[in-house]
Amino acid sequence: MDYITLSNGVKMPQLGYGVFQVTQEECERCVLDALKAGYRAIDTAQSYYNEEQVGAAIEETGVDRKDIFLTTKVWIEHYGYEKAKASVLDSMEKLRTDYLDLCLLHQPYSDYYGRNGSYFKQSSGGGCTFRR
Repeated sequence: MDYITLSNGVKMPQLGYGVFQVTQEECERCVLDALKAGYRAIDTAQSYYNEEQVGAAIEETGVDRKDIFLTTKVWIEHYGYEKAKASVLDSMEKLRTDYLDLCLLHQPYSDYYGRNGSYFKQSSGGGCTFRR
């Protein structure tokens, strides 16, 4: 697996498996197959409605969580610091993880909704930390 190193020193696999439009019924099996095939980056989102199945597959596979680069995305209805934080913590619970490797704003509309860019508060280490 080839990796790129992000500006914060984190290594991210260059090849990943995304679960957009993968049904809840098929998602767990598909993620299990991807992890067994060697994929180490998994991409999901709150709006895909399959985070629970992704979490079950990661738990079942036996691959150490630290070896999986897990991404999810905050949906637009959860923008604003408090709502985003609550939704990220909810995603982490569904994904059965204590941390996310990458969390994105799914449809960033600049400051269209008047939240002054305060979606997340940066930690001193350069990232955002919401721990369960």
